[in-house]
Amino acid sequence: MADKIPLLLLPGLLCDQQLWAPQIEALSDVAEPLVADLTQDDSFPAMARRLLAEAPTQFALAGLSMGGYVAQEVIRQAPKRVLKLALLDTSARSDTPEQSQRRRDLIMLSERGQFHGVTKRLLPNLIHPDRLGDAALVNTIVAMAGAVGRNGFLRQETAILARPDGRTDLARVVAPALVLCGREDLLTPLALHEEMAALIPGATLRVIEHCGHMTTLERPDAVNEAMRAWLTA
Repeated sequence: MADKIPLLLLPGLLCDQQLWAPQIEALSDVAEPLVADLTQDDSFPAMARRLLAEAPTQFALAGLSMGGYVAQEVIRQAPKRVLKLALLDTSARSDTPEQSQRRRDLIMLSERGQFHGVTKRLLPNLIHPDRLGDAALVNTIVAMAGAVGRNGFLRQETAILARPDGRTDLARVVAPALVLCGREDLLTPLALHEEMAALIPGATLRVIEHCGHMTTLERPDAVNEAMRAWLTA
């Protein structure tokens, strides 16, 4: 299919290409998926510069959680290269003081050699309560965290701590935009997505029912349907 659109996929904190595996499989007939490596840099401007240097001239761009923060930085740096924008389970706001302190505490523990990736204690914040017994889902999330590792985690958290409030930038987005989240997302609740969708001209808001923060893995069929509609519109 000659007219497939390049689709640049941006993983979240402690995530890798496995986060997008269901979308890569389901959408490859309409898009050419490419997953960015967001483990090498400790700032979002540097992450964006790296992926822009390696990306096609123009592309559709989708980011989940931290990947959504990076997507917004890509829009700031190279808006004309982004043909379509999807922000999943993310936020345009900077951290609250409480969120920043929790990140600093985790950084301090990791620097002391106590990096444990995603533990069972953290999972209730990531997925719907009904999925906590889903061994395949849980094992995928834990494996991704292990693959990113301590050093990648430290770089990512450092970048997140320094991110700006990007709400004023959203009004300048001209690419067709999808804003999507799980109804029960505890980390980036629905209200944040309603805010982003209201700020981006013409954005489509999709809420995935009975789903937490990890929408692409928790409810892949619903996410695939929403992304297919966004890609082919």
